[in-house]
Amino acid sequence: MNIYTKTGDKGQTSLIGGRVNKDDIRVEAYGTIDELNSYVGQAITQLNDRVFNELKEELVTIQHELFDCGSDLAFARDDHPYKVEASMIEVLERRIDEYMKEAPELERFILPGGTQAAAALHVCRTVTRRAERLVVGVQREFKINDAVLQYLNRLSDYFFAAARIANSRENVQDVEYIRSAKVFKKGKKK
Repeated sequence: MNIYTKTGDKGQTSLIGGRVNKDDIRVEAYGTIDELNSYVGQAITQLNDRVFNELKEELVTIQHELFDCGSDLAFARDDHPYKVEASMIEVLERRIDEYMKEAPELERFILPGGTQAAAALHVCRTVTRRAERLVVGVQREFKINDAVLQYLNRLSDYFFAAARIANSRENVQDVEYIRSAKVFKKGKKK
């Protein structure tokens, strides 16, 4: 099998059920999800096996789920089964809650950074937000699986929580934004 097909040489690519221009918003959305998947792979390499084994396993699962998100967006027709389900979102919510209980309380906004792993997870968070914005645009023009948008929305929160754990477990403090007022009340973690 050749990796190159030459079918896109004139600026078009295939969706399942049709061809579109390579700058089609659906292609932009699932391309950004693919970019995110690469950043998740990079973040995995930054995590110490001994300290973050379960997080690394979760991130591999998320990589598969991101492929599912892209697959659900790569259709030019509406008559297909979706892969992203509410149960995937529920798992993310449980993990977010567990990680936020483990992380130190926040009073102020924080800057991306700390350990290399935390910084990599913050990059994942911000690319997730970009993918989410693009999927909103897709949703305005096409019928989509609403669970994809919900999944991405929750996933960015997951990456925030995971980045905080990456710092906390390595005994590195999050970097507070120095001009931030105290925006989180004691007893509430964000």
